[in-house]
Amino acid sequence: MIVLVQFVLRLSFGLALAMLVTPSQLVTSGFFRVHLWVVMGLATLAALAALFTQGDATTWYANGVLMAALLTAAASYVGAVVWLYEQSLTGKIFLGVVFAAALAGALLDVSWEKYTTATAQALAAADVLTGGLLLGGTMAAMLLGHWYLNTPTMKLAPLQRLVILMGVAVALRAVVCGSGLALEAMQDSLSVSTWLFVAMRWLSGIVGTLLLVIMTWQTLKIPNTQSATGILYVGVICTFLGELTSQLLSASSTYPL
Repeated sequence: MIVLVQFVLRLSFGLALAMLVTPSQLVTSGFFRVHLWVVMGLATLAALAALFTQGDATTWYANGVLMAALLTAAASYVGAVVWLYEQSLTGKIFLGVVFAAALAGALLDVSWEKYTTATAQALAAADVLTGGLLLGGTMAAMLLGHWYLNTPTMKLAPLQRLVILMGVAVALRAVVCGSGLALEAMQDSLSVSTWLFVAMRWLSGIVGTLLLVIMTWQTLKIPNTQSATGILYVGVICTFLGELTSQLLSASSTYPL
């Protein structure tokens, strides 16, 4: 259940951050309003999962992660109402609140006691940040690509910006998880089954996603937003599979994988 909460909160703050960097002058307000409702649903799911999580850390978990998830859901609702009236500046402020609340919840959800060195703690924090950036950036790019079906006259610049964000996120994930994998391998020999899951994690969440970023960028040069959106759908599946595998591997390792 904790994996679910962490995954959903990462996706929530990543999606909020991606919407923050999306220029509201070039994208209709409906995009922000509708997808803040998506974040509200994700945060509600995280709150429910946190509420029913059992374990030794139940008290701080319920008080910290639960409150952060509830704040994320509430800010998402108010933000969506603000975007309904096309108040872009105030809407961006609420997107910042959503981002901060979901990020705080994701960081509180980390089992910091297992990271005994400064290097491990730094990599754990970077793991949360870069993981959310990749999940949210990919999801936002796919949703924005789909939005072009509703508003085909929009300029391509906002979608291209999110595709660049995806590429940066993939590179950062490769650095963080590659460093963690190297340190983990030097510290202890990994089993064959672990290596198989690591291979799946990298082939899907890093290499596969990077190839899809390149394909999307080239498709936008045609330009063909419908085909690019189809590629981004596959990108969402690859990142979800890669990041969930990464979380499961990292749950039993000293460093994020």
